[in-house]
Amino acid sequence: MKELELITQARSHREQIAVRTELAKHTYADLLVRSEILAATLLDEIDDLAEARIAFLIPAGFEYVATQWAVWRAGGVTVPLCLSAAEPELEYTLSDCQASQLVVASAYKEKVEALCEKLSVSLLVIEEINEVAQKVLPGITPDRAAMILYTSGTTSNPKGVVATHANIQAQIESLSEAWEWSPNDRIPLFLPLHHIHGIINICSCALWVGATIEPFPHFDLEKILGRVRTGAYTVFMAVPTIYVKLIKAIESMPEDERSATVGGFSKMRLMVSGSAALPASIHEKWTALTGQKLLERYGMTELGMALSNPYHGERRPGAVGVALPKVDVRLKSEQGELITVEDEPGEIQVRGPAVFHEYWNRPQITEESFDEGWFRTGDMAVIESGYFRIMGRLSIDIIKSGGYKLSGLEIEAALLQHEAISECAVIGVPDETWGEMVVVAAVLEAGVDLEIDSLREWCRDRLSTYKIPKRLLVVEALPRNAMGKVTKMVLRELF
Repeated sequence: MKELELITQARSHREQIAVRTELAKHTYADLLVRSEILAATLLDEIDDLAEARIAFLIPAGFEYVATQWAVWRAGGVTVPLCLSAAEPELEYTLSDCQASQLVVASAYKEKVEALCEKLSVSLLVIEEINEVAQKVLPGITPDRAAMILYTSGTTSNPKGVVATHANIQAQIESLSEAWEWSPNDRIPLFLPLHHIHGIINICSCALWVGATIEPFPHFDLEKILGRVRTGAYTVFMAVPTIYVKLIKAIESMPEDERSATVGGFSKMRLMVSGSAALPASIHEKWTALTGQKLLERYGMTELGMALSNPYHGERRPGAVGVALPKVDVRLKSEQGELITVEDEPGEIQVRGPAVFHEYWNRPQITEESFDEGWFRTGDMAVIESGYFRIMGRLSIDIIKSGGYKLSGLEIEAALLQHEAISECAVIGVPDETWGEMVVVAAVLEAGVDLEIDSLREWCRDRLSTYKIPKRLLVVEALPRNAMGKVTKMVLRELF
């Protein structure tokens, strides 16, 4: 029988703790036993799921991992669902992937019962699955489909990204090598487990090497900081908004509590930020506060991680480093020319064993997404002193104005350094003279007024490096937290 390498790896760490919570500790042996029971239940009277799609709605923890492993060991394809998804979203995903079974935690049973009946999807409640008769599990080859993750669908309905076992293994091995994962590592898991960040970067990498994950149902600031103060973790991964929350929390702590918290963070061997651009100001503030230099990386659902600042070496604020092991990355201009010099923007294209297999049931889109074997990410970047710097999505974040390609993300990052600006969004609007005009929507810090003249002067100094044309428009300063309620925006000339 051909066994998945993931399972073979787990057998070599049988007695180590795989999943730890406040209430229990589960070893790798526990995961192997539980996943075998679940796999036998999923198979029932057949010998192989033959890549049937098995969806699940289970919080982070032992049962989540056991279900994931069970689907794979039974020959199925995992489709992890968002715990907070509304019924129309769940219906779309279950219908699109043609799921045959849905495994849920009991807390979600009522939420999906009627939907499963409507779609003729078998519903299994994880707490109700106990010992079953032993069953010989099928052999699984690396080229078989393993997982479907749904993209955000910013421009259309979400697409199912199909990854094979070989793709997943390549993603894990690349990060394990680059970030030097070891069985001694301990990491909290509070990111969503229907996204690549939580599934691969944290959960899969940790369990591949025999490390320990500590799952939380959500980002519980007090509990996580309490564990940090005890020295519970060696690795920490989060998104930029969480680091902002951590900074505010630490700065407001009494001195003794603050000292213990900072000490817990400073002793970790690795701290990573991803899934969104990290403002350089936050990067620098975190280093000043904890002594830790955050490692930024770049990836996406279709390929796992492709670029990373080095584990050993300079971790440059605002940059995402260089290509990871076993990953090829290139830049290509809109005219179709390969970019071989620095400081010239182009689309990021990636190839290698980690790149996904196909978009589920979308052969034409799959074909259009590749350029002679290179996956077209749709993201624009530039190389500066050897490191890639992301400028944004070609379709959303890049503003073509006055002959320049401007990064809305970069302008946002610069504006967020202004002491009066709490939140901002930068977009391009059509303009006869410039092609597109840069427009900024700004939300102010509580109790702070914004003088347009002073902001104009500040922008002249700070934004000059972004080659912004002579005119920039800014939305009238809005009341705090009112951006979502504004129906009419007054634009004022800034330059």
